[in-house]
Amino acid sequence: MITTEDKKDDKKYTTVSIPTPLVEKIKKRIEGTGFTSVSSYVTYVLREVIANMDEDEDEEVFSKEDEEKVKERLRALGYLD
Repeated sequence: MITTEDKKDDKKYTTVSIPTPLVEKIKKRIEGTGFTSVSSYVTYVLREVIANMDEDEDEEVFSKEDEEKVKERLRALGYLD
């Protein structure tokens, strides 16, 4: 379980419940790494997941104009009717 703590830099923390078997797996996974606690590892993983999600949302798919250009080129090459 991640516990509530107040740090000197006034960051506030909250409590999150994690199943005990998962905590045990995380403890084994972080052995010999720079992570000093399950909390620090879980925080790192969550930040990475959120950052990747933000990147995915920021990725722009083809604009309608780009899509039409690709379709025109494929038609010219005989791939589309």
